[in-house]
Amino acid sequence: MAIQIEQLDTANKAQVEAFVRFPFKIYKDCPQWVPPILSDIRLMLNRKKHPFYEHSDADFFIARDGGEIVGRIAVMENRPYNQYHGTQQAQFYLFESIEDLEVARALFERAYEWAHQRGLNEIVGPKGFSPFDGYGILIEGFEHRQMMTMMNYNPPYYPQFMEALGFQKEVDFVSCYLHRSNFNLPEKVREVARRVQERGYFEVKSFETKAELRQWAKKIGKAYNETFINNWEYYPLTEREVDFVVDTLITVANPRLIKIILSKDRVVGFLFGFPDVSAALQRARGRLTPWAIVDLLLEMRRTKWISLNGAGVLPEYHGRGGNALLYAEMQKTVLDHGFEHAELTQVAESAVQIRKDLITIGGKAYKNHRVYFRHI
Repeated sequence: MAIQIEQLDTANKAQVEAFVRFPFKIYKDCPQWVPPILSDIRLMLNRKKHPFYEHSDADFFIARDGGEIVGRIAVMENRPYNQYHGTQQAQFYLFESIEDLEVARALFERAYEWAHQRGLNEIVGPKGFSPFDGYGILIEGFEHRQMMTMMNYNPPYYPQFMEALGFQKEVDFVSCYLHRSNFNLPEKVREVARRVQERGYFEVKSFETKAELRQWAKKIGKAYNETFINNWEYYPLTEREVDFVVDTLITVANPRLIKIILSKDRVVGFLFGFPDVSAALQRARGRLTPWAIVDLLLEMRRTKWISLNGAGVLPEYHGRGGNALLYAEMQKTVLDHGFEHAELTQVAESAVQIRKDLITIGGKAYKNHRVYFRHI
């Protein structure tokens, strides 16, 4: 086998399409895989439109064997992240490969070379272009369907590749499952949530329309950026990146499943709920045709699953009852809207208190995604 690695010309539409569509070859017979929206992946490769390129850089590579594409990878330098953390790190993302270690090895060797050319000494990933791209390689829970496009799915041989290539664990992101009948909110938590609202410390605001949600977009974006300041993956987002994250959120949101916690008109916490439209995304096969959009809207109404992906309280408000209120609202969201199943999607193991809280309220870890690193 003679593997050739080619750098993608992101201005060449045919090359971009080949890169974007390659995963359909890997997952053609996989019922757990949820195809990404192809236009979202194209946007990641668009240097003129994606806000990531305003401060950072990325390149894309494909592996060929005798002309046939057998793998791909994206390699990135996130300069604000490195500056904030004092690191010299490259990131990888969008890695896919046939079941052949030599293909993976050739792709990563090219990634190391790219990183060395920029004076970087470590490579970490999978880690995407924005906070909603999902982290890590799935290492547990292969039997469960991917939660929409908010996380990655991969064959079981990917973790084996990472270890064979000398990568080590950086951090795990665990997703928890909650059935409505097991959502156990301790009486103490209920009491704290009731008390802080009665005394006027906090107010919960919910939304009826997307227009109403948009009026709060800037404040929600600011709170989102400040809430995760102590998390492993944090770096200060630019205003354009915050707008990008919030616009993405509003586009796919059912406004009634978005709640914010206010303290004197300041957004100090939030809870983002999303109806699970994985089945419709699988039927769409990556294309947002008019029929696919109608199907997605219908699926939003009939699904019995909800993803709770994005819940937090500003660090300075921890210990004041905000977290209790957040979990009370979480339960209310699940029960009031008739959901049977909830997934708390991708909680970093570094968020120790939240992980403990999720177990307390009845959550059971059922998927695990691992971010890997390697010194190069």
